[in-house]
Amino acid sequence: MTRMHLGLSILALGAIALSGCQGSDGRDRVAVVGSSTLFPFSAAAAEQFSARGRFKTPRVESTGTGGGFSIFCRGLGPSFPDISNASRRIKKGEYETCQKNGVTDIVEVKIGYDGIVIANSKAATPVNLTKLEIYQALAKDIYDPVKKAFVPNPYTRWSQINPNLPDIRIDVMGPPPTSGTRDAFAELVMAKGAQEVPELKALKEEDDKAFQKRAQTLREDGAWKDSGENDSLIVQALTRSPEQFGVFGFSSFEENMDRLQAAPIGGVIPTAEAIISGDYGASRSLYFYVKKANVGVVPGLQEFAMELLSDHAAGLRGYLRARGMVPLHPEERAANFEVTRTLPVMKPPEK
Repeated sequence: MTRMHLGLSILALGAIALSGCQGSDGRDRVAVVGSSTLFPFSAAAAEQFSARGRFKTPRVESTGTGGGFSIFCRGLGPSFPDISNASRRIKKGEYETCQKNGVTDIVEVKIGYDGIVIANSKAATPVNLTKLEIYQALAKDIYDPVKKAFVPNPYTRWSQINPNLPDIRIDVMGPPPTSGTRDAFAELVMAKGAQEVPELKALKEEDDKAFQKRAQTLREDGAWKDSGENDSLIVQALTRSPEQFGVFGFSSFEENMDRLQAAPIGGVIPTAEAIISGDYGASRSLYFYVKKANVGVVPGLQEFAMELLSDHAAGLRGYLRARGMVPLHPEERAANFEVTRTLPVMKPPEK
């Protein structure tokens, strides 16, 4: 089943709470929002969970990580979701919004790993990129050592950055600002590449906030294009335009390896093994967050959280691995399963 077909069967668009309420007392099923990367995994788990007949199928909505936290943190009660999927950790500002709105007891659960992939069509010339080259291609402004100042990015072709790269236009599609994948790309690739520029490394030491803005602000002249939360749209565009590149999660790439090729970053090809080991330099952890106050109120909430971390779902041979999720080490999965069982409240994030 494709992601689109799976989404049509499980996704409840619109006001998720209104369609699932039992009068004024609560909802009759779990409501999930958040990361588009985690959407197919939660949707698959929802189908497996409901097939046992004890609870109704959880409603899973793909809103992007940032959009998910925005909805999750609005308040308690049946009008707000129980779980927020995230392809990054919750930010300090998001956590504080939750606290302000009464969402005070939040449980953080790590479910798996993912990698940020830069890919193009198999019909195109393979490339090997570094984080510095990616930063130079996509940063809105770059440092000009001659002028000793930041200037609008002058590069229009990959070969202008490195003559060993293809002489083609810089044209990259990727997720929007609300996406956790976009955040991870900015942090793991753009910022790391920027630190290889001596002047930016010095800026980071002097003023980290100014550095992050310089390092992570992407071009607005057409070299970078926001594509929305649906990775399949990027894949379709790449198959039509061999000279174009796309940025998305490893699970989306793994589903389309017959059509796409991933650029090694720093000489390391993205594979599940390289992501788990950390050898691939654009690896990240995946999470979901549970509203503890809703446990025991919304039928099946804790049971669904436990399903997501169960061995038959998130284990090395679990059905989520078959759908593209890179699993946790067995000991780490067992520890996070214990989190879903005991529901300890998370500590406030530092940033």
